[in-house]
Amino acid sequence: MVKIVGTFGRSGVHDYILLRATAVILLIYVIYLIGFITTTDITYATWSAFFELMMTKVFTMFALIAMLVHAWIGLWQVLTDYVKCALMRGILQFILTSVAFIYVLFGFVIVWGV
Repeated sequence: MVKIVGTFGRSGVHDYILLRATAVILLIYVIYLIGFITTTDITYATWSAFFELMMTKVFTMFALIAMLVHAWIGLWQVLTDYVKCALMRGILQFILTSVAFIYVLFGFVIVWGV
């Protein structure tokens, strides 16, 4: 069996399942946010109170990690299909995945106030 080091799940079926699961997590998170926005008069105080809830903090971090996994697999698949130069593909994958990691780190710092 060939091991591909660029994928997160290490197999096509596992990657497929991870992509679908992370997409569902992100969809539920977006619905959660839209539900809050549409049912509440948004002020700074209500927005702050919403993100002070432990459930919102945990759900936000879960969504950020789901975004990272989703982006990692999706970027690998797109770059593998459309960028034929291995060096360029490696550089692009490193840069874009690093941006996704930085996004998650900043999200952690912002949500938890570290």
